[in-house]
Parts: sequence; C-alpha cells; structure tokens
Amino acid sequence: MNKKANVLAMLAALAALGFAGAASAEGRSCALNVEPRTVEYPWMSIARWHEMNDGLKARAAQGDVDVLFLGDSITEMWDKNTWDSRFGKYRAANFGIGGDHTGNVLWRLKNDGMDKLRPKVVVLLIGVNNFGLCNEQPEQVIGGVKAVVAQLRTLYPDARILLNGILPNGQQAQDERRAKAKAVNTAIATLDDGRHVFFRDYGARFLEANGDIAAETMPDFLHLTPKAYVTWADAMAPDIEKLMREKPAR
Repeated sequence: MNKKANVLAMLAALAALGFAGAASAEGRSCALNVEPRTVEYPWMSIARWHEMNDGLKARAAQGDVDVLFLGDSITEMWDKNTWDSRFGKYRAANFGIGGDHTGNVLWRLKNDGMDKLRPKVVVLLIGVNNFGLCNEQPEQVIGGVKAVVAQLRTLYPDARILLNGILPNGQQAQDERRAKAKAVNTAIATLDDGRHVFFRDYGARFLEANGDIAAETMPDFLHLTPKAYVTWADAMAPDIEKLMREKPAR
C-alpha cells in the first residue's frame, strides 16, 4: 500500500470507528512503555509499521539532516507541495509514523540508529495517540512527552527542540478531548527553557471563531487537510528559521 492509500485507509477507518471508540478497545499503558508497534490496526499492520520504520532507519544512516520532524500521522502526512515550499531550503527529514504514541517514539529513538543524526532543530509533535489509541489520562501523556524530550536532549545536546502542543481535536469546543489536550499542553509548556526546548501551541490557528473545528480544516476532526498544513507551516516557519540561526546552547 502506498502512502496516499495508507492515509486514505486510516482516515476512513477512524471515521467509521470513531477515534474515541478505537481508544477504549485497546485501553493499555503506552506513555513510558518503550516498544515498537504491537497492535494491528485496519489502516496499518504491524508489518507495515516495521517496513516504514526500516525506511526511516535507512534514512538515519544517511545523516545530513538539519531539521528533524518527529511524531505520528499528523507529522507523517505533510502535503508534499507545502513541505517542499516551506522546508525545502533546509535539509529536512520527516520521521513521522501514523499511530505512534510516546512509547513507540522512545523505542525508535533508542533502537534505530537515530544517534547517527545531528539535527540543528527537532520539530516534535506527539501525544494524541496516547489518548486516542491507549485511553491514557493527561498525567500519563505528560510523562510520556517529557520522556521523549529528555531522550532527544540526550541524543542531540546541541539541537533546539521545537515542542508543539497537542493540536485540538474533536469537532466542538466542549469536546472532552480538548480539555485533556489543554492539560497536557499546560504541563509540557514548562519544559521551555529558552535555550534547548521551545514550546509553541499553534492550536488556535485551526479553530473557528466559536472554538469548533471545520471539516475543511480537519476532515475527521483530528488530521489536517492540505490547507491546514499550510496554516501549520506558516505558523512554524518563523520559529524554525530563528532556531536555525541561533548557535547551540550548552
């Protein structure tokens, strides 16, 4: 299955099952459980996850990455035109895998030769699948995100980490998922030290005036449309540009 087909299958499965419904079916601990993919999903098999991971491992072995994007499907699914136009001037690499939770990312950082990379900037967005696919609570997700940031600091002590807040999901402003994401973002914002870790919450840019999410922005109220990727890119571009210019802070 090619990437476009994989993305369409994932969106269709989530729309049919409901993201929250898929969560309660699994209901297991993920945040600090350092592991590769162990669960089969309709939109991605374990074998497919390992195939994608092997490709990223090979990319890590090549090196030459200045801007490393790391995360789950929201990172994986960048629109190519937007990616090329906004990040083509950097040696940028996309290390997003759909369905990953913090434990999966920790495993990838520890087992896939990621230590061969020397990025200047790491763009991190992770945590929403801890809610949606593992049914975890904010306290667990906070611990998972903190562990990923700590591992990145160990691997790349000279890198600047652009830590994204979890983007809003769920159509309506009153959706309980909003409050959970806000709780995580409030906590992980304290990781911003102005030297190595820089927290940014771009979520408000994806909301309507009443706080709801439009289908034109997120068709399943979780994943971004190409238009929304432009919004995200435009929000991050000045921050990435500034971090690329700054000298590493020990």
